[in-house]
Amino acid sequence: MTAFADLHVPGSPLLLPNAWDYASAAVLAATHPAVGTTSLGVAVAAGKPDAAGVTRAENIALAGLMARLPAHVTVDVENGFSEDVGEVAELVAELAELGVAGVNIEDGREDRLVPAEHMAAVVAAVKAAAPEVFVNARTDTHWLKLAPVEETLRRVRAYVDAGADGVFVPALDDEREIETVVKAAGVPVNLVYGRHTPARLASLGVARISTGSLLFRATLHALTTTMAAVADGTVQPSVFPPYGEVAGLV
Repeated sequence: MTAFADLHVPGSPLLLPNAWDYASAAVLAATHPAVGTTSLGVAVAAGKPDAAGVTRAENIALAGLMARLPAHVTVDVENGFSEDVGEVAELVAELAELGVAGVNIEDGREDRLVPAEHMAAVVAAVKAAAPEVFVNARTDTHWLKLAPVEETLRRVRAYVDAGADGVFVPALDDEREIETVVKAAGVPVNLVYGRHTPARLASLGVARISTGSLLFRATLHALTTTMAAVADGTVQPSVFPPYGEVAGLV
């Protein structure tokens, strides 16, 4: 199996699907070399709020299940479920023992960004505790619409200097800014699928494209549309995976 880090190629990006439970991860792992988690999906599926630092147990449990699959696993750990640098490092070390290949760690909170120095300290501690784990350092400058690209660049450089293996800038969609970040980062840049096609992002030098919560939201949409089709008698069960195929995922 190709090493997880080697799947991140600028100009030929890794298309990373994001799962929220074992079943969704198993289906995706059958056709993709790596599968990530979506914090929104994991949280909402557990009846908890996203980005609130309350799904540590759920993420560890899911990581243990996903590690059985024939694909690399990377886990979105939000802020590490703690503001204590040592506790975040311990979490990632625990995930590494389960066989997790990567983690996303973010500097955004509900309506603010933590100081770049704090996030850099987290990255450094995580790499010291679990050097084999691909740390994808996420900055929410654009996601929270709190800072211009100049601040994004400052944070990206700080996180890379601290040891980040890749950087993640969700909601970054201006083509010139994407190119600027890619050139300045010096490590693989990850964006969320959205405004631009994978081919266009590849041409801009992006090395990883995540689906984020898209597949989870699409599944919820499929549930409601399929149920509506059941109600009006137009659903065709034969188009769905058969019972035996789904049971065989375990």
